[in-house]
Amino acid sequence: MWKKFIETLKKKPLTEQIEEKLIESLKMDKEMFTNAKFALRNKGHLDIAEQVIKDDKSINKSERTVRRKLLTHFAIADKIDIGSGFTVSSIVIDIERIGDYAKNIADLAILMDNKFTCEVFDDKVKSIESKIEAMFIKTITAVENDDVDIARNVYEMYKKEISGECSAIKDSLIKGNEEISAGNAVAIALYLRYMKRIGAHLSNISTSVVNPFPRIGYKEKN
Repeated sequence: MWKKFIETLKKKPLTEQIEEKLIESLKMDKEMFTNAKFALRNKGHLDIAEQVIKDDKSINKSERTVRRKLLTHFAIADKIDIGSGFTVSSIVIDIERIGDYAKNIADLAILMDNKFTCEVFDDKVKSIESKIEAMFIKTITAVENDDVDIARNVYEMYKKEISGECSAIKDSLIKGNEEISAGNAVAIALYLRYMKRIGAHLSNISTSVVNPFPRIGYKEKN
């Protein structure tokens, strides 16, 4: 135990290690989403979907690593910022959940027998896909650079462009406004739910740049 303690002290500060691990995991989440989406949209790429499922295990492992480093930091630090520790824990949970939803998309890709298409909603869904990818890039940038303006933009993107659009398409599917087979309607609804949840978790992470721990996930107070 003592040897491990000394080795920890010799390394770069634990706060830097934790930050690097968070950014690394966020970037892996982005890659997982991109690959899962590709596997769903292009049949015959089950190997890519299966890799996403494997990557989800790496995200889970990374979550445990950050928790251990955070505990070690609290154990040896002269001054402890409890609020920052809770914030890091919250971000780690969001990152892990994003990985889960990317895995769900990969699972959907494996289940689909035919090439996946959102039929009459395809253009709208593709627009949502692009916005989710943009949210990933912005969230990573906001966290890396502690950029409040970009973080605010991520939150607004989710509230104004992702959440409502996903719900509107889902409602239309439930009401049967379009002639879409039951199986495909279910697949589209699931895909939209997974993307909406990914967007929500990215929004949560972005609010951690702007807000104190108690208001993570909520709109910034004036």
